[in-house]
Amino acid sequence: MNPTRREFLRSTAVTAVGLTLPPSWLIARNTMKDPLFDISLAEWSINRSLFGGKIDHLDFAKLSAENGIYAVEYVNQFFMDKAQDKVYLQEMKTRADGEGVKSLLIMCDREGQLGDEEEPKRIQTVENHKKWIEAAKFLGCHSIRVNGYSSIKWTDEEGAYEESQNLVADGWRRLCEFADPFDINVIIENHGGFTSNGKWLVETIQKVDHPRAGSLPDFGNFRISSRGEGKTVSYDAYQGVEELMPFAKGVSVKTTAWDHAGNRSPLDYGKMMRIVLDAGYRGYCGIEHGEKDREWESIVEVRDQLIQTRKSLQPDFK
Repeated sequence: MNPTRREFLRSTAVTAVGLTLPPSWLIARNTMKDPLFDISLAEWSINRSLFGGKIDHLDFAKLSAENGIYAVEYVNQFFMDKAQDKVYLQEMKTRADGEGVKSLLIMCDREGQLGDEEEPKRIQTVENHKKWIEAAKFLGCHSIRVNGYSSIKWTDEEGAYEESQNLVADGWRRLCEFADPFDINVIIENHGGFTSNGKWLVETIQKVDHPRAGSLPDFGNFRISSRGEGKTVSYDAYQGVEELMPFAKGVSVKTTAWDHAGNRSPLDYGKMMRIVLDAGYRGYCGIEHGEKDREWESIVEVRDQLIQTRKSLQPDFK
């Protein structure tokens, strides 16, 4: 049987960079025909280089492939004025396809609060996101990631919890209804405030009650708020991911995890990935990690740790 273009490109990439990649990566790629999960790369991982002009957004797919990752998650901030520029989007698509790289989703920021208390502003936020749904469809993505923020900020005050849920659910459902004919999911990650409370986000998804609504569990984003004097309000990451996984349409990999007491510690890859797999998830796990002055080196380290973890868990998930 003749190899597909993607398989050919992958094998070519392995040959081209084989001298710089560790043997574990080569073994994993050549022997795991049906991996438990595949690995993608979130563009935010290299945000410093992108904001600093050291890297062009159009080169993201190529650079990802050069570092052994063949699926990408775009961030709208790096092509903010190009959502409706079909020539530019076609160039993105052509470059990704040429590298054998799959476009998974667009992470959308700076488009308003989906749960604004003022209905006209809430509706405008929905309108602002529609162009990104259309762009995601054009690029071949399965989802856009939006922020589940409300003008009601995180607080212990009675009523704020449920009121913010109702507002976000309203805007979210409106957007899902628009996205449905495009076959695009609208997903929210735990991203600060109420959204970093796993229970809150699960209940909000249930209030939306639409098949296009889902979660993007982020291992490291369970910091809810800071109350000053160094005190942090947080949610246990392992519990939060376990709660969000039944609704997951993607996974975001960070290297640290919060607990309920406001403490952060290095991620236990084995424990967290077992939670992901126990939920039946077999999709992409996107690296969102890039250390200052060594973005790509640190990305590769996380990539290799995920491959090693996948290999160690393989016997338990046949």
